[in-house]
Amino acid sequence: MTEPTYPDNPHAVLPAEAPSAPAGPRPAPVLSVSPVRLPAPGRAVDLEVRVSAPTTGSDLPVVLLSHGLGHSHHLSSLNGYAPLAHYWAAHGFVVIQPTHLDSASLKAPTAPAPDTDDTPGGPRHWRTRAQDMSRVLDELDAIEDAVPQLRGRLDRSRVAVAGHSMGGHTASLLLGARLTDPHDGTEVALADPRIKAGVLLAATGRGGDALTDFTAENYPFLLTTDFSRMTTPALVVAGDKDDSAFLTVRGPDWHADPYTLAPGPKSLLTLFGAEHCLGGISGYDVAETTDENPERVTTVARLTCAYLRSALHPKDPAWQRAHEELAASPAPLGRIESK
Repeated sequence: MTEPTYPDNPHAVLPAEAPSAPAGPRPAPVLSVSPVRLPAPGRAVDLEVRVSAPTTGSDLPVVLLSHGLGHSHHLSSLNGYAPLAHYWAAHGFVVIQPTHLDSASLKAPTAPAPDTDDTPGGPRHWRTRAQDMSRVLDELDAIEDAVPQLRGRLDRSRVAVAGHSMGGHTASLLLGARLTDPHDGTEVALADPRIKAGVLLAATGRGGDALTDFTAENYPFLLTTDFSRMTTPALVVAGDKDDSAFLTVRGPDWHADPYTLAPGPKSLLTLFGAEHCLGGISGYDVAETTDENPERVTTVARLTCAYLRSALHPKDPAWQRAHEELAASPAPLGRIESK
């Protein structure tokens, strides 16, 4: 397999570079197309995705980006996470963002029927979310047809998944985490072998007594989360002030569970002072961000980009440089550990 041809455009405008994050390839202009509609028989509605990619370059790896739930009507959809999607695309990735069935943008009911995981808008869409991501990979030909500027430019052997909050749970399932279906008691394995690496952003942690009564009642699939077979390489990103008190009784450490409880190779980026939105990754100037910090957002974008480059291209030293430069910074925004 050939190494990627990274875009090179010194004139592209992106957020200011964070001093504690590593430099990478120069950014390219980004094309973004949405909605790309993928027929999905048996799904309540067709699967719609946004595709973002650099205007130049070839052999481009693919990143599937799963949104969280959140309070906004449209950020939890293909229209969210622009600070990450734009940055990754400008630095040589094709980023594909689906709108999951639990997105508020679909204007579906807010509560699920008690006997199904498949009610549009319900919080129990753990299975359909993962299926959405695998469906995207099944339909890459259709995506290239819908976005002809991409034709022949994808490296389908290099695929990563990323997700924030509930999207992090979705990504963890695709990376090998398992759970017990709360309705029939069967163990569920949804790992997709086409996915070679992952980034989990403020993701959910272990179940059992770590959960609040609210979470156990409303998100029972989280009770049995098992990271012990999540063997695919991944970067876990957690804020040391993200207590998520309505979900867990364990405080910020809960969001590090996908690192602590999973086998290697894994890395953990702990961001100092960061809360659940990690400075505002779900969108530019988002009101629901409780820890707004553009420098933190740029650091997340750059460090995750460096991780993805090295995870998908092992000869690329970007992640090692990132680790070294963050550690050497006089005022680092976080710390990295690996196993």
